[in-house]
Amino acid sequence: MLAEFDFKYDYPIVCTAIHNGHELSEAVKKNLTISEQTQFYEEDPFTEKFTAICNNRIIVDTSRFEVDLNRSREKSVYLKPKDSWGLSVRKNPPSKEVLMESYRKYEGFYRIVKLHFLEMEKKFGTFFVYDIHSYNHRRNGIKAPADNPSKNPEIILGTNNMPKKWIPLVYEIQHNLQKFDFFNRNLDVRINIKFAGGHFSRWIHKNFPDSACCLAIEFKKMFMDEWTGELDELKLNELKEALASTLPKIVESL
Repeated sequence: MLAEFDFKYDYPIVCTAIHNGHELSEAVKKNLTISEQTQFYEEDPFTEKFTAICNNRIIVDTSRFEVDLNRSREKSVYLKPKDSWGLSVRKNPPSKEVLMESYRKYEGFYRIVKLHFLEMEKKFGTFFVYDIHSYNHRRNGIKAPADNPSKNPEIILGTNNMPKKWIPLVYEIQHNLQKFDFFNRNLDVRINIKFAGGHFSRWIHKNFPDSACCLAIEFKKMFMDEWTGELDELKLNELKEALASTLPKIVESL
């Protein structure tokens, strides 16, 4: 299954985890050169857990290494190393059939998303989308020091292509997250550092310019060991609570 769409339409907020997936079709899997560990490292594992704060959720199960839903259709399949952070991903170029199947999944995803968002627009007038991701910060190796924290905030808020009317709300969300008590300290939350958002948020703002606000959120993988994949449930739950603390202000603004 490409993705899970779970909508109650009870609240003007949607949570998404479009890079959460790890599944691959057999045709794609047997043509990959990278190990499963490398695949997992470059995905956004456990981001589906953050979506639990919402009753309207999109959780993608298919790996970005089959089709990347946060890129344009033409760039959604990694064909060259420059498409995938310098990684040589495939043994051979995908066949036309495999490529067309990936594009079919891509188009189907956006078709279903649009139907749900039209319903959200019809019911609430305006609605908010959390576009939830995570990012690596120990790329030099499992025993190497973490990447420079001055350039790697704990939470990044991306305002890609966002209409200016929503920017004051983004600052409110930033303030909410910064004042959250995270194990007796504040979180480092910054806007558009390293990541500003991808195709998904651009698509939302293009198709729903007057009704939707999509905020791309990148959590540093401080809630897990990015090399072993071991999850720290305590830290993740605290970060999830921090995210949930932003809900009242969003509803008030909408």
